[in-house]
Formats: sequence, C-alpha cells, structure tokens
Amino acid sequence: MDDVVAGVPVRKYAAAVPGGDGPEEARSAPVLVWAHGGGFFRGGLDQPEAHEVASALARRGVGVVTVDYRLTPWPLVGRVGWAGRGRTRFPGPVDDVSAVWRSVAEATPGGALIGGASAGACLAAAATLRAIDEGAAPRGVVLGYGFFHPVLPVDRALQRSVRGHRRLSHSRWGLDLMNRNYAGTAAALADRHAFAGGQDLAGFPRTLMVDAEADSMRASGDAFARELAASGAELERHVLPGTRHAFLDRPRLTEFGAAVELVAGWCLRG
Repeated sequence: MDDVVAGVPVRKYAAAVPGGDGPEEARSAPVLVWAHGGGFFRGGLDQPEAHEVASALARRGVGVVTVDYRLTPWPLVGRVGWAGRGRTRFPGPVDDVSAVWRSVAEATPGGALIGGASAGACLAAAATLRAIDEGAAPRGVVLGYGFFHPVLPVDRALQRSVRGHRRLSHSRWGLDLMNRNYAGTAAALADRHAFAGGQDLAGFPRTLMVDAEADSMRASGDAFARELAASGAELERHVLPGTRHAFLDRPRLTEFGAAVELVAGWCLRG
C-alpha cells in the first residue's frame, strides 16, 4: 500500500502471520524500514530490490516499509537544479530515511528495524548513527552488500577477482565519484551522518550483514564488519559464495531466496 510517512513517499507491506488469529498477531510482527540501492541517484519503490524484497519478507512474517527517499543528481551532471526536479544531496536522502524510521518506530511496539541494500545500506547505517546520537537506536540493522566509507578501502586482491564485472561503475574511481556526488562537499564526506564507516560506532545495535563474494564494494563491507566487531556490536555476517553485487535486485536468482531467508529469520529472532 502506497502512503506518505513524515512527508516521504513509502510503500507498506503487512506481515503475513501463519496460524495467527488476526490483527494482534500482525501488530506484534517485526517491522523493517528498508532503503533500496542505486548509487544514491537512481532506483525507487518499484525496483525488485525494494518491492520484491519487501514482498518476500512480508510473506515470511516481517512487515516492511520501503522508503522513496530523494535521489541525488546523476554523477557528472552538475548542479542539483540541472539534474531533475526533487533531487538533492546530503543530508536529504538520509533525512528521509531517518524521518520514516523514526515515525514507524514510534508507532511500532518494541520499535522498528532499519536496513537497506547497496547505497540504501549506507543510508541505513548513517541513519542508525543519527538515531544513536539522538538517544534512540533502531531495534536492529540489516545491511545488504553496502558500502560505508567515503573512499573505498584498498583491497587489490578483491579488485582483481571482480575485474570485468561493472568494470567502470564499480571501480574505486567510479565508487568514489558516486560518494562525492552524494556528499556534495568535502566537509559532508567526513560527516558522521553521511558515512558510518570510520566513525565511532559505540551503541550500534545488533546487525546482520549479507554480502556478495565477488563485489568490489565488499572491501568497505569487510572494513565495516571489523569496525562493528571492535565496537562491541552484536554482528552476524554472511558472505554468499559465488555472488555478485545487487543479487537482491534479481528475484530469480537462488541467492535472492537464500538472502531473504537469512534476513527474515534474523528479524524474527530479534
């Protein structure tokens, strides 16, 4: 069901509750606020990484609210005004994700989880730090093949292993350009609420990371996982063998179903 929460367009997916007696069981199901990927500059509620993921999780008993956050200009286009109506840079996208999570959490018994894939994972992690700083952390965090640092960490062995797959867009140069485009300024690149990687992660809630093995962005995921562990956060991480970036955008892949099962089981346990 399409709706507007805190002024942001969203789509709501009610949790199916097998064997439940009615509305009470549905209200007690966990709710995940979910942000799609797309490099900050593309994507929306209809893409499989949003709609298919949310539908699959709802069938497994997890309520989902997907966020149609404001997108950035296309890289190399120039000023925001040239790039399309309603586009913005930091902090606009994370403002939207944070506002929806806050509103949903206030209306959900026990609070809500937050998560996302790729750029959406970056936004979810950053929104989590903002929530911690405001004194109310999410119930849990789900991060799918995200990147979390303003500059992609160097991992030459990993980069060689994925050579030829998204050779330009997922090169260090391409990913760093995408991050600069989102941030807009050097000061924003270093902002705690723009990129969670490299920041103080004290108080970070229980976290599930599901990453792709053959993915240059995993260099950031590897580093962020180490940072979370060092902070004392409760972390469960899976690197799915043989997978490439954005497998949640391809519902026909076996890995899509495997990842959804992992996410649903983890959310229901919390």
